Amino acid sequence: MNQLPNIHFTDNYLLHPYNPVTVNLIGAGGTGSQMLTALARMNHSLTALGHAGLQVTLYDDDKISEANLGRQLFAESEIGLYKSLALINRVNRFFGTNWKAITKKFCVKTLLKESNNGAANINISCVDTVAARYEIATVLKEHAYIKNVGDKILYWMDCGNAQFTGQVILSTLVEIKQPDSKKFTPIATLPLVTDEFKLLLDNEVDNNEPSCSLAEALEKQDLYINSTIANLAGSLLWQLFREGMVENRGFFVNLKDFRVQPLKVA
Repeated sequence: MNQLPNIHFTDNYLLHPYNPVTVNLIGAGGTGSQMLTALARMNHSLTALGHAGLQVTLYDDDKISEANLGRQLFAESEIGLYKSLALINRVNRFFGTNWKAITKKFCVKTLLKESNNGAANINISCVDTVAARYEIATVLKEHAYIKNVGDKILYWMDCGNAQFTGQVILSTLVEIKQPDSKKFTPIATLPLVTDEFKLLLDNEVDNNEPSCSLAEALEKQDLYINSTIANLAGSLLWQLFREGMVENRGFFVNLKDFRVQPLKVA
């Protein structure tokens, strides 16, 4: 007897929300700046299709330096400004959104000052260090108790990369109610990246020292790795909304040989 393929069905609230789906985007650097643009395009498309759209809050306490120009989406006139403010102001003007920038780290202390404790339905992390991922995991777990569906933490999408490689992992913070299916095996929970890949994360060495120039920055991360990660991550999230289900919960990408390996729902 053939086993039915595993599928994760999207939480119903994301498909039929009463208000815009809340999104916390954590990190406004190479991948985060590109991810914000992907989310803005997604929001515009969703609302055009009759969906309530997205309400995004961008967290980053870093300021724009000359080394950020070119690889990240910043202009010379923006040097010295907070990354989160510069990006959100630009997106709000261009797309007519009313999204929010927080010029502080995504942590418990920051969130306690936010309405609804800063909880969001979808959380997307674009951070550079293992320590930051563990801190995000701790924060999300501590806020997973929220019962109000409009503020309930449902998904965490973690985006990470090295110079030529990267990955995106989609996780659930709560058990997502799944419909009965004769064609698929519904999977209600997707493991956290900090649990599933804990040994790999613990063996990584964090190197988050700022670059002094674009040339030095490109020695750490290739020019197009961040935009590749962001666009593929956006495509996975778009599938979650438009198709109402995903058979892949992430992917690994290698720009050296232009290879993308999907991570199946299991």
